Amino acid sequence: MIEDRSTDLGFEDLARRWWRPAIVAVLVVAAVVWRLVKTDLGAPPNLELSTMAAFAAAALLRHRIAVLVPVAIVLISDLGLTTSWILLFTWSAWLLIGLGALRTRRTSHRLVAAVAFGAGSSLAFYLWTNFGVWLLGRGTFYPAGLDGLLASYVAGIPFLRTMLLGNLVLVPAAAGIVALVERAERSHALGPALDPARSAHRA
Repeated sequence: MIEDRSTDLGFEDLARRWWRPAIVAVLVVAAVVWRLVKTDLGAPPNLELSTMAAFAAAALLRHRIAVLVPVAIVLISDLGLTTSWILLFTWSAWLLIGLGALRTRRTSHRLVAAVAFGAGSSLAFYLWTNFGVWLLGRGTFYPAGLDGLLASYVAGIPFLRTMLLGNLVLVPAAAGIVALVERAERSHALGPALDPARSAHRA
């Protein structure tokens, strides 16, 4: 019998159910590679896989370590992209997104949670990082007052639109991947089910 979805998994559980961390690892690699090559491919700005990977990691790992997935993606890929102070805002935004994903890991309405998480993450990233752009560029790129902050948000709307539309497709797709994994486990296609008594109830 498969454990209840409200139950978190321990490292021993994940070692036995190795395909879950393996799928997360593949998503992390895909997200890192995409961030490095998307500009060369002519992809729209802010079309990313990191939010999708964060949601999938939280649902598949059901462990607090999943919060590190989006942070790891941007840390690794940003080594080849930029060294600007804006990283303080982008990295903290991805940490916030990782924490938000962690809140969805036990939901019984995963598709609804995926849509809400995709939209909320996009909006949070937009608000926080464009505030950072204004704060760091006051007096240079934008006026120091409220009008400068509003100008920064207006300039960021095309980036928000791309990220939002992408996440409204990709994050529900991640929910579909998780559902397929769970279905395969229920049919024992991926190995024996786990004993609910052995799963760790960890926050």
